[in-house]
Amino acid sequence: MAAKAVTNKGLHGRLDGPPGASRAVLERRTRWLLIVAVGGANLAGALFVLLFSTFVMPDPPGIADPAHVRFVNLLVFCAYLVFGAPIGVTWGLWLFRPVRTFAGHEHDPTEKERRGVLRGPLRLLAMQGTLWGLGAVGWAVIDAPYSGLLALKVGMITALGGVTTCAIVYLLTERLLRPIAAVVMAAGPAQYDAWFGITPRAMLAWALGSAVPVLGSVAAAVAALVVDGMSLTQLAGTILVLGGVALLVGAPVTYIAARAIADPVRSVREGLARVERGDLQASVPVYDASELGRLQAGFNHMAAGLRENERVRDLFGRHVGEDVARHALEHGVVLGGELREAAVFFVDLQGSTHLAATRPPGEVVALLNAYFGVVVEVVARHGGLINKFQGDAALAVFGVPERLEDPAGQALAAARELSRRLRAELPQLVAGIGVSAGQVVAGHIGAEQRLEYTVIGDPVNEAARLSDLAKAAPDRLLASETVVAAAGPGEAAHWRLGSAVTLRGRTSRTRLAAPFRRPPPSGIDRVINRLRR
Repeated sequence: MAAKAVTNKGLHGRLDGPPGASRAVLERRTRWLLIVAVGGANLAGALFVLLFSTFVMPDPPGIADPAHVRFVNLLVFCAYLVFGAPIGVTWGLWLFRPVRTFAGHEHDPTEKERRGVLRGPLRLLAMQGTLWGLGAVGWAVIDAPYSGLLALKVGMITALGGVTTCAIVYLLTERLLRPIAAVVMAAGPAQYDAWFGITPRAMLAWALGSAVPVLGSVAAAVAALVVDGMSLTQLAGTILVLGGVALLVGAPVTYIAARAIADPVRSVREGLARVERGDLQASVPVYDASELGRLQAGFNHMAAGLRENERVRDLFGRHVGEDVARHALEHGVVLGGELREAAVFFVDLQGSTHLAATRPPGEVVALLNAYFGVVVEVVARHGGLINKFQGDAALAVFGVPERLEDPAGQALAAARELSRRLRAELPQLVAGIGVSAGQVVAGHIGAEQRLEYTVIGDPVNEAARLSDLAKAAPDRLLASETVVAAAGPGEAAHWRLGSAVTLRGRTSRTRLAAPFRRPPPSGIDRVINRLRR
């Protein structure tokens, strides 16, 4: 049975599109979201650098024409919009081509395509860092003829803006690529890569929340020391702008970084809750190659192991009985047995050889399955255990391995119900039922490599012989006096004692008991019956 994925807001939210969407739909949706997110982050970063370097951070002294410098900086910004932004988008789409390749053709991704998807955020980060680094150097070179300090100021501000933008781009890309990464990871496990781990994401959040604002404040302090005539108002304004930007940008980006860690943990927690409630079909989506992805994959492996163990336990229980399986799992399996008081009944078909010879094999199998189905259902309802099937016969035990309050009474009640149901539901079959009780040895016999749980003792042999004799009885059901005497008064009242016989293969005589074919006698009748005995 296929495992059911744990869905949560972290994965199946608005950013991920509708669950069950095709790869092509996910690819197109993710591509456009990335274009908007990455383009918007870069445009906002460039605009901030322009405004901060032009209007917030004061220019160093000695510039002959500040207005001309501002005009040149504006031209640089316009050049970025005309040339830099298209180059960045084109380069980003080129990096995105592995996703388009396997998603468009709906085939399983190759190893190269898998690496391209999983390393997409890192590659996009490297691409953005390269562009911003070139931009910082180029802008500084353009402003260098006016003033060396001006070039240093512009280069530093551009570098800080680039760090912030690159961090935002990385976190957004990692979040937006989750649906595609989940498809890739579903095709096979990915090798762990430390570049995608928790530490890089935490460092990016630190860079945005602490490093960039602190460096900006340091730069403002240096400018106050170097620039003659920089007023306290200008310094305060610069620091206020840096603090405001840090709060406005750092809070949502830190939230994104925190969700990148919290979402996988939450999905695993929800999966564990489902497993705790007994739902072993739970699984969680795996969408990255970090420690978090390994945590998600580890949960899925654990759930698969639990499902396999449950399957083995179910098969084990079906073969040896649920009580025997539970007892073996709780107490272990040791060769040998223990002496116990138990009740048994043996049910055996008459004429099964003739049945197999005169009917088609499929019909014979269907009849036997229906016959054994009734036997198993009745025995389980009365707290017994099917110890073994022997061809067309079955041995049921009551009181081992789990103790019962009235094993003899429960065995007799089960035998009466089985006799009634077989005659009513399968009249074409004749089955004799024998019931006995007494001391048996119950335990595992065989060898360490192959063993079975069985019950050995005189009651088993007596029940088998009684089942042969019962095939000619009116109700096809006989019990020994011993089991009726051991039963509780309520069940014993349904049985009447008959003559004593010597069963085949036995030396002692067995007094027979059969169920009343009319309602059980009243209290006075039971007293009279005891006096007659």
